[in-house]
Formats: sequence, structure tokens, C-alpha cells
Amino acid sequence: MNPRDFGKVAVLMGGRSAERAVSLKSGERVLAALKAKGVDAHAFDPKERGIEALVGEHFDRAFVILHGRYGEDGTIQGALELLSIPYTGSGVLASALAMDKWHAKLVWQSCGIPTPRSELLGRDSDMQAVATRLGLPLMVKPANEGSSIGMTKVKSARELPEAYTLAANYDRVVIAEAFVDGVELTAGILGDQALPLIKLETPREFYDYEAKYEAADTRYLIPCGLPPDAERIVQDEALFAFNTLGCSGWGRVDLMLDRSGKPYFLEVNTSPGMTDHSLVPMAARHAGLSFEDLCLRILASARLEKGADRVG
Repeated sequence: MNPRDFGKVAVLMGGRSAERAVSLKSGERVLAALKAKGVDAHAFDPKERGIEALVGEHFDRAFVILHGRYGEDGTIQGALELLSIPYTGSGVLASALAMDKWHAKLVWQSCGIPTPRSELLGRDSDMQAVATRLGLPLMVKPANEGSSIGMTKVKSARELPEAYTLAANYDRVVIAEAFVDGVELTAGILGDQALPLIKLETPREFYDYEAKYEAADTRYLIPCGLPPDAERIVQDEALFAFNTLGCSGWGRVDLMLDRSGKPYFLEVNTSPGMTDHSLVPMAARHAGLSFEDLCLRILASARLEKGADRVG
């Protein structure tokens, strides 16, 4: 497709979530890449401008690179459906479901997809009983945040109340999840293909916000070290986990591989980072796809979930 055939493109970045700063970095890189390819692309920050401006300024499609709430949870996708502006990434339901880690896990469990044991945590929960049932260490996380925001690795039941309070600052739904001791992997998804797996290593307690975006000692291993046949099996399972939630277009599936080699799926990111530290561009580059071509491929997949005609 000729880049000019995309028409006027809004690169949706920033927004109002706790991941705003990362989204702005991602958006700036995507915007520069699309412009370098000759696309008529323009930055659009929904925090600064009303959504109605997307129609008023006659945008033909949207590249959604918003992270977290209001951008990755089905909210902006619903608005774009109403405005009949084709957009990148998953649709309304899949975006909302993937963003909600608790309900995503329920769907996976019903389909036999392995995910760590977990339960909802509340202020009145019997913390010692939770620790006994799930075992220690365990992870405490808000159900509807990304970038490891509000997440704590808990090593004793005494730490649970403080971990719960931190997570509850970001979401009313808080999950306690059994910790899987093993290798952390991520699988980028592009269309109907799983990209090469990346193994993540950090000297920190876990792959937290600083390890993802700021630390210089995080290691990204690609090839991931698995035998080719084993890697293909995990890629296929990651793609199945992605599709089971109804996700489409592109995204990233995070998982742990336990000591026996069994994968446990943690979450799906439907609008993952595109910064210079980000994993999908890294995997795409290893597969022979430049950042600019990756952005173009994602943009070419923009669609309306309901197949409505463009208005305005």
C-alpha cells in the first residue's frame, strides 16, 4: 500500500493514565517512523484535545499508542467505533478484557490455558490465609494497570497489607497471584504471527517499571535460549492465549516458564510500548522488520470492529 493511501492519520498518544509518560515516548517514535515512511501522520493527545476533533480535523484512521486506562481498556476503541474511524489493535471487548487481568485469567482458566493461581485481595482479607493458600513469595498487582505500576513481590504475609494498599491506589480490584519461579518470556504478536521470544533478566526483584524503562542492567536475550522446537510451541501457545481473549492486530503476551518448562501466562498487552527499550520492536527487528516497517504494518491493520463506513 502507498503510504499516502492511509489518508490523514492520528497517532493517539499521552492520555490520562498512569502510563502517560511512556505513551508519549512511544507515540513520538511511532509518529517519526510514520512520517519517515511518507504517512500524513499527526500527534493527537486525548488529554489535551476533545475526541470530537478527530472528526472535525477529518482523520481517516488512528494509530492507538495509548497505554493503560482510557486508551488500552476499550474506552478509546469504543469512541473510535462511534466515530467510524478505523484504528489499530484490538477491538472494544478484547481491549477491555485484556486490560482486566482478573477476568482475562478467568477466561484462560475456562479454556485450559495455564495461568498462575490467584485470588482477589481486599482490605478485610485474611492475609495469612491468602499467603498459605497461594504460597510465598507472591505478586500483588492492580487488575487494571500496566507497566508493573502498583505491583509488589511479597515474601511474607506481614508485607501483604502494604502491598494491597499500594495496588489499591491504582485500582479497586487487586489480585494476589502465586509467584512462578522460572524464566520470564515475552511474545510479540503481529497479525497472526508470534514474533521471536525474548527472555528478560533483571537483578531487581522482578521486571518492574524501572527495569522496563530506566535501568541499564536489564538484559534482553534474543534468541531466548530455548531449542527451536520448544520456542515454536511456546509461540503457538502465546498466540492461542492472545486469540482466546479476542485480541487482534498486534500486541504482546507476557509469561513465565517454570523450572519444568511449563508456560504460565500472565497478561496480554494490546497496545504495548514502542520506546527504545520496548520489546515488540526488538523482536520485530530480530525477525528482519525495521521499526518503520513495523509501524507501517501495524497501521495497515487498522480497522473497525463492526465494519462500519467512515463518517464525516
